[in-house]
Amino acid sequence: MATLLLIEPDESLASTYKRALQHANHTVHHSVDIRDAIQTLDEHQIDLIVLELQIALHNGIEFLYEMRSYPEWQRIPVILHTSVPFRALNQGDVLSKELHVQVHLYKPTTSLEKLTNAVESELLAHAS
Repeated sequence: MATLLLIEPDESLASTYKRALQHANHTVHHSVDIRDAIQTLDEHQIDLIVLELQIALHNGIEFLYEMRSYPEWQRIPVILHTSVPFRALNQGDVLSKELHVQVHLYKPTTSLEKLTNAVESELLAHAS
């Protein structure tokens, strides 16, 4: 069982994702914006973040830069679960090498099962 931070501005989608991840025996904290996400990171020991890049007022890339600037949060694995296609990011190297994001899931083609499997895989990969 892990503690996850789901950063998803769409409340309906967040509810669906949260239920699926809780069904996989995880504790899930949900944030709709970056300010709330940073506060959640301050208040809880988060094992993994599931992040939508399209967030009001800030974007997910800005969040990643801010988050990675804190030593205690540098090793938290992040899964991009976003409506932004990977090819549209034009930042593949930045995401993987600088921001340490290895998994990108494109929402329109990602089932709940694929999302939960990606979470499990990332948790296992970072457990050692």
